[in-house]
Amino acid sequence: MKTKWLAVALAGCLAPLAVQAGEQGLDLARKSGCLACHSIDNKVVGPAWKDVAAHYRDNADARGLLIEKVKKGGKGNWTAVTGGVPMPPYSPRVADADIEVLVDFIMALE
Repeated sequence: MKTKWLAVALAGCLAPLAVQAGEQGLDLARKSGCLACHSIDNKVVGPAWKDVAAHYRDNADARGLLIEKVKKGGKGNWTAVTGGVPMPPYSPRVADADIEVLVDFIMALE
C-alpha cells in the first residue's frame, strides 16, 4: 500500500517537470525557426511532429537518427508529405545541445 501511495506522490511531483520540459521544447522550437515548417498536430511544409514521433516510436535508433537529420538536413523520408521539399540543416545555427532538446521534445509527443 505504501508503494502505491509513493508512486502516486512521485507522479504528482514529476508531472510539472514534464510540462516544463514541454514548454522549454516548444519555446526552443519557436526561437529556432522550426515552426515555419512544422507544427505539433498538423502538416505545414514538413510533417506534424506527432506523426514523426509515432513513425519513430518503436525505433531504438530514432533519437540519434533524428538528431543527425536536424543537424544535417535532408530529404526523401517524408516526400509524400513534403512534396520533395528538403529540410535545411540547422547545425551550427542551432547548438547541438538545443537540437537534442528539440528531438527529445518531439519524441515525447503522443
